[in-house]
Amino acid sequence: MTMRRSITIAAAAGLTLTLAACGGGDGGSEPTTDAQETTDSATGGATEGGELTGTLTIWADETRVDLVEDISAEFTAETGVEVEVVQKASADIGTEFITAVPSGEGPDIIVSAHDGLGGWVTNGVVGTVELGDTAEEFSPAALAGVTYDGQVYGVPYAIENIALVRNNELVSETPATWDELVAQATGLGTEYSVLVQQDPAASDPYHLYPLQTSFGAPVFAQSADGSYTSELAMGGEQGVAFAEFLAAQGAAGVLDVNITADVAKEAFLAGESAYMVTGPWNVTEFVDAGLDVSVLPVPTAGGEEAQPFVGVQGFFPNIDSENALLVNEFLVNFIATPDVQTQLFELGGRVPAMTEVAEGLDDPILEGFNEAGATGVPMPAIPEMSAVWEFWGAAEVDIITGNAPAAERWTTMVENVEAAIAAN
Repeated sequence: MTMRRSITIAAAAGLTLTLAACGGGDGGSEPTTDAQETTDSATGGATEGGELTGTLTIWADETRVDLVEDISAEFTAETGVEVEVVQKASADIGTEFITAVPSGEGPDIIVSAHDGLGGWVTNGVVGTVELGDTAEEFSPAALAGVTYDGQVYGVPYAIENIALVRNNELVSETPATWDELVAQATGLGTEYSVLVQQDPAASDPYHLYPLQTSFGAPVFAQSADGSYTSELAMGGEQGVAFAEFLAAQGAAGVLDVNITADVAKEAFLAGESAYMVTGPWNVTEFVDAGLDVSVLPVPTAGGEEAQPFVGVQGFFPNIDSENALLVNEFLVNFIATPDVQTQLFELGGRVPAMTEVAEGLDDPILEGFNEAGATGVPMPAIPEMSAVWEFWGAAEVDIITGNAPAAERWTTMVENVEAAIAAN
């Protein structure tokens, strides 16, 4: 498709983006629907003939930069708008966005997981997006990931979560509980029973979270509408029960903080374990290596549903972009379409954010992750989340290695997190 898209087409779609004009992203401005009015705006760019013109700058980290470059080339071919894709380090891209936007050095769009959204909103650097009826075409989890205080701030393109991956050549049936699974896997005589990646200094609360939630100890309490509050919810009896479970798994050798992500992946590829808790980023490599695998929900360890975090990948606008018209065209009339969402899946391999697109894919691996994520919860995007990770991971290391009594160490961790939140 090479025909350039006109402004009239963009306006007719009825989907709009509100950037700096909405005064801090409160969504209070009227949607822009008139082509001439948009052309006369101080932002964006268009020729008198109605064709789009100008350049967009998009930031993406090393895990998404190739995908963004490919899809941006399609946008350029379709509209004539040049897109400069700038690679940023995944560890810094969110904070760099916060510092760059006020100085006028930020990109027009940032591509990222949704968990930085709360910080971007509170720092006033991200604009809102009005999806109109198109919002109903996204899965609830995907839409929730780009929503903060009732406002939509981005266009989701994929969701992802971890699950239990089984090597079908080693075992063909999986028990319903974690204890039964470990007992079964131990009996297979492989090097490891089940692999859960860890870090010697920071554990891995993300990969342990389904097990934690199965004890009824989510990180933050949620309101009736599913939005997160700042109330820490992983203390009390449920949290202590999970901590004692971690200690027992560490003592039994099931969990080992020296089993890093690379060690776990290579061990599973070598057939040294029948099970691994991991995400779609590893399963493609397993399949390419010729392994026969199934993707299943993580079994419960504490009796309740195991709820993994659901990460939402999205495109988010700079609230102060000088190219609002182009940003609008790219986000709401290009990214938020089934054709482009399908292309993004083909390029990135993640479950599409649009329900119709996801359901139309005949892929047992994706279906497995969909099933495992059906009970999942969005990764909290509230600013308080930044106070959690360091204390959380350090406590889990101490408990798994037996360096501290489980209940006491977990309770201290909760107190430290609460103090850090109160101090911010």
